[in-house]
Formats: sequence, structure tokens, C-alpha cells
Amino acid sequence: QVQLVESGGGLVQAGGSLRLSCAASGRTFSRYTMGWFRQAPGKEREFVAAISRSGGSTYYADSVKGRFTIYRDNEKNTVYLQMNSLKPEDTAVYYCAAGILVATTPDPYNNWGRGTQVTVSS
Repeated sequence: QVQLVESGGGLVQAGGSLRLSCAASGRTFSRYTMGWFRQAPGKEREFVAAISRSGGSTYYADSVKGRFTIYRDNEKNTVYLQMNSLKPEDTAVYYCAAGILVATTPDPYNNWGRGTQVTVSS
């Protein structure tokens, strides 16, 4: 098990940028693949991005490709999500998750943070 704490959310105007961080407890961070998901009010949780254990492979939802970048620092036990060119439709609670396999659905991830709110105004 690993405990995850997200930070970096906030209110930003359309076109702006935010960087989310997810800090993990423990010494086994590098054993986990990491993912970012988001959930807007009244909608299901959706995949945003994922990264392999080493950071060598990354995966993105089509809706964020070219605007968001996921990366990790295994020395700091942290995964990041750099979000540029933000749009109002990016407004959601963003969650980081840790799992064994890279996946674009929530079920394979068995460790979740509590989320951080991102609000993009038009």
C-alpha cells in the first residue's frame, strides 16, 4: 500500500497553466505505475494520463494530448501533471492513483489520493 497526497489545484483562467503534484509515502514508489484521473460533477471518473514505473512510457487521453504532460521523480516519490492551455472543460477534481499495471481505467489502480480541485474559468 502507498498513501498519495495531491496538491497544486486551484482556479485559473482559460489558456493558463497549473502543475499538479502527487506525493507518495513509503520506499516502494518506483514499483508502481502512476495515473491521473479526473471527475467532474455528475460525470464518471475519467482517465487523464499514466506513466510507467521508470517514467519511460507515458499515455494520455485524447482530450489532453499535446496540452498535459505527466512525469515522475522516483527520488522524490512524486508524480506530476503539467497542464497547459487549460480549458473550462478541464474543470474537475483530479486524482492520482498507483497501480501495478498501466491502465486507462480506474479499476486496476488500488491506491488513490483524495483529489485536488481544478477550476478553469472562461
